[in-house]
Amino acid sequence: MDVSARAGVSRMTVSRALRAPHLVREDTRRAIERAIAELGYVPDRAAEALSTRRSGFVGLVVPTLTNTNFADAARGLTDIIRREGYELLIGYTDYDENAMLRHVRDMLARRAEALVLPAGPRGPALRGLLAAETIPIVQMAGLASRPVNRMVGYSNREAGRMAARHLMALGHRRIGALGAAGDGLSCDHRGGERLEGFAEALREAGRSDALVLRMGNAPVSFTHGAQAMGRLLDQAPDLEAVFAVSDLVGVGALMECHRRGVRVPGDVSLIGFGGFEVGRQMVPALTTVAVDFRAMGERTGGMVLDLLAGRPDVPRIVDLGVTLVERETTAFRPPAVPSATGAPT
Repeated sequence: MDVSARAGVSRMTVSRALRAPHLVREDTRRAIERAIAELGYVPDRAAEALSTRRSGFVGLVVPTLTNTNFADAARGLTDIIRREGYELLIGYTDYDENAMLRHVRDMLARRAEALVLPAGPRGPALRGLLAAETIPIVQMAGLASRPVNRMVGYSNREAGRMAARHLMALGHRRIGALGAAGDGLSCDHRGGERLEGFAEALREAGRSDALVLRMGNAPVSFTHGAQAMGRLLDQAPDLEAVFAVSDLVGVGALMECHRRGVRVPGDVSLIGFGGFEVGRQMVPALTTVAVDFRAMGERTGGMVLDLLAGRPDVPRIVDLGVTLVERETTAFRPPAVPSATGAPT
């Protein structure tokens, strides 16, 4: 009412200018915008949601806020959905299934128009809740043969296999890996799949997976990586190569090697996952299996908008794939040369 009086137009015109500005004449729209700025008016979105039965937001649940890759995905998602006037509401779980269930219930209670959830297995309560929903649901950051609704991501198992194949191709034989163990409902399923793929590739090549180390709980961190690397070096002083389930773990492992005087890649080759900025800036720079998380968020946002618009033929699964980014922490290991006694040197 105050804005309409200040701008000299009807309340209906103000409402139309706020909801669909392209339908209002430019001079009228500018007068309304000046009045809004002068009065400091903020539209009541709660009242609008009651009248239109639309909240205007998409719910996103991520496992952690300490992982910059999820921040990149959230940014890509936001950039796309804002083109159609939607905003993002974010919750994080710290890899706790009960927290996931609480967030989903709360977002549904607040009339989220779509949900974007991390890929991975779900407990029966959450599966039942999602199965009963009619709003678009997109899982992100993994792949499954039977997604809840739609899925945009990559194969975590293939990421682990790619890392193992790379280390074996460089001639390494004593190969380990670092990741979280998890317990009960608190578990990094995606990281676990990477470790499983890594171990599978070792076994298929006739190598031992005894040095695939799972310790501590998610979310992983630099400290977790340093501690796990220390334990692995104590367990296997002749270690030749290591796959870290995340670049965060990889950077922590690299720092532990520096502290112990273990040369990377001279003594131990090291490869991570994720393509984090910090890995690029390390000395030496961290080799990694990378995913374009920004693009993943954008593709997810496009899928959400397509589903909300009721467009036909929206794919159920979009596989973005993974890419090996070889930097400075991995190197070829020449085969051992037998000594005069027949023992390798």
